[in-house]
Amino acid sequence: MKSYLTVVLLMIVCSLQAQQDFTEADAKGIIDTFFEGFHAGDTLKMKSVMVDHLPTQTVFTDKDGNNRISNGTADRLLTAIANRPAEQKWDERLFGYEVKIDGNLAHVWTPYQFWLNGEMSHCGANAFTLGKTDDGWKILHLIDSRRRESCSM
Repeated sequence: MKSYLTVVLLMIVCSLQAQQDFTEADAKGIIDTFFEGFHAGDTLKMKSVMVDHLPTQTVFTDKDGNNRISNGTADRLLTAIANRPAEQKWDERLFGYEVKIDGNLAHVWTPYQFWLNGEMSHCGANAFTLGKTDDGWKILHLIDSRRRESCSM
């Protein structure tokens, strides 16, 4: 009887641990929620998966061939989404998810093409850093690359 209880308790503990594990599907779901909000212009949906002071960055080469890093904030990103003209259609198409997880830290890499009003504008990759907070898993940092050449995916 004692060994039976031990086995049952062990199964319960393993089951609870499995329920607490953050999976690749969970990480993908956070990114999907972010982009559902992005495409719909729903900044509240986007904010639901972001930390309040999310830093954003973009790496690119300017028209003169200089390598640049542009620093931004969640507020600037959300303001741009909220103030997007109604006639503009933004369509960021993701081409896969590469997810790495270690404890309370995850990283999601998503190659993309960005289409503006039905025409391809640019491409690159997004790199999302996610972390487990007291409010659940959130996007902690977003950096993307942007280029106009070699955009076939």
